[in-house]
Amino acid sequence: MGKKIYLFCLLLMPVFTWAQTYITGNVFDNEQRNLPLQGVAVRNLATKALVVTDKDGRFALQAKTGDLLSFGLAGYQTDTLFLTNLFAKNIYLRITVNTLNTVNVTTAKVSPFLDVKDTEAVAARRVDASKNKGGLRLNLGYGKWRKQQAKEQELEEAAAINEEISNNFNKAIIQKLVNYKEKDLDDYIGLYRPTVEQVKTDKPFDYTYYIATTFYHWKKLPAEARKLSPLPKLKGNP
Repeated sequence: MGKKIYLFCLLLMPVFTWAQTYITGNVFDNEQRNLPLQGVAVRNLATKALVVTDKDGRFALQAKTGDLLSFGLAGYQTDTLFLTNLFAKNIYLRITVNTLNTVNVTTAKVSPFLDVKDTEAVAARRVDASKNKGGLRLNLGYGKWRKQQAKEQELEEAAAINEEISNNFNKAIIQKLVNYKEKDLDDYIGLYRPTVEQVKTDKPFDYTYYIATTFYHWKKLPAEARKLSPLPKLKGNP
């Protein structure tokens, strides 16, 4: 009997180890909450591990509690998540909105020298850029490297701001400030947690003022409007 129990434990060990060292979940569009997002880069900023979501928005990434994950996709705001546990997560990304100011051209002046040819001009020498003749070669990978560096810097900045938000917008601070200890305070925190973009736009961010005003508005809402929307079930779960 003892040998059977030992063998059973050995069989379960890989499953238990995987469950304890991986985080799984789905990524959705914040507006269309049933729309999964494919191709989202999910990065563990602690270990630099990186995976991409599949067509159903699913991901599985090696991680542990205390790690910080980032979620990035072109056209969407990059978001981060601090892991307090390894339960499956649903992530919602907001679309990036770029507003460009309209430029009105009222006058234009054309140079009278545009069509004048230089009589002393010499035909330009053609440069052979082929790799076989030792000519000019462009480092096509440099631009990609610069973009990657800029992206990593952006993710690190988002991680630092997200940590700042967690330190200044949490249950202990909110309870002390507004003297409210009901269970639905978790709904307020989920609905009104500042985004990375909000904090970046309004620096230094006044958390005390933000909590006081948003909590007042939240309390004025009807009971149903004060609750977080229920999360859709993860595919594959009963």
